[in-house]
Amino acid sequence: MKKSILILVVLGIGIYIAVSSIYTVSEVEQVIITQFGKPVGEPVTSAGLKLKMPFIQDVNPIDKRVLEWDGNPSDMPTKDKLYISVDLFARWRITDPLQYFLRLRDERSAQSRLDDILGSETRNAVAKHELIEIIRTTKDRVPLRDALLTDAEQEQDLGSLVPIQKGRKLVEQEIFTAAAEKVRVFGIELLDIRFKRINYNESVRPKIYDRMISERRQIAERFLSEGHGEAARIRGNRVRDLNKIQSEAYRQVEVIRGMADAKATEIYASAYNQSPEAAAFYEFTRTMQAYKTMIAENTTLVLSTDSDLFKFLKGAAPPSDAVSGQGLNPVGETVPR
Repeated sequence: MKKSILILVVLGIGIYIAVSSIYTVSEVEQVIITQFGKPVGEPVTSAGLKLKMPFIQDVNPIDKRVLEWDGNPSDMPTKDKLYISVDLFARWRITDPLQYFLRLRDERSAQSRLDDILGSETRNAVAKHELIEIIRTTKDRVPLRDALLTDAEQEQDLGSLVPIQKGRKLVEQEIFTAAAEKVRVFGIELLDIRFKRINYNESVRPKIYDRMISERRQIAERFLSEGHGEAARIRGNRVRDLNKIQSEAYRQVEVIRGMADAKATEIYASAYNQSPEAAAFYEFTRTMQAYKTMIAENTTLVLSTDSDLFKFLKGAAPPSDAVSGQGLNPVGETVPR
């Protein structure tokens, strides 16, 4: 009985020792074997089952995938003394696991060291360039010009872009080159960096927005004044065209009226010239119409005896000379009634 228990204990210890001496390396990691806390042998980079000395050796896995670094936004001044908030991100990986393990040990320490190096290099690069160099990406980009700009405004280069020497891509490359050299001593390869966001500092942002609003309002006022001027021109053209139309219409009316009068006269002449009696009747009716138009209350006429108007009056007798006290004087003058 005791012998079987002893066999089981020995077997258990053997299994434990065998299990402790075997470890697995996955495809996404590499391993540093340490003995009493110090690395021994070369890093294990191939995947599969591996052996180590039990109890005295430990397995330290290290990720070999592409890792992410995402820094916190940081305020920093540009060359033209504008404070901006820069948010940067990067991608990196561990290429020398032994050096990485000796200097940093874990990913948390690596992230902290990247914060220091990338933050410092970003601040140096931003301080050496103006804001336009950090924002713009291309040197010779042609801007879209506002179609509403006048020829004089286009000659003043309104809406044109400020020329740049480098641009954001070259600034990012400068930061990458400087930082890659410094992180290489930690067994890290820096793969890429990019500006994620660039914004004005909170303290100056309201002033920048107020200035932008003021500029937009100036442009709006210019467009508004141009609109008022155009409206005044349109109203003036409308009045001018209306007067022209009215004058043309009045001229056409007078022409038509004159043609109508001429046609009426022609018809009257044709009608009353058919016989001497008709002509005499026409003369009489027209004279009567003239009397009605010329003679009104308190009207005085001075006519000669051979006047065509007088010949129809000289045979007319007044209603009563005694009552009216009116009549014709010898020279044909009618006295007021």
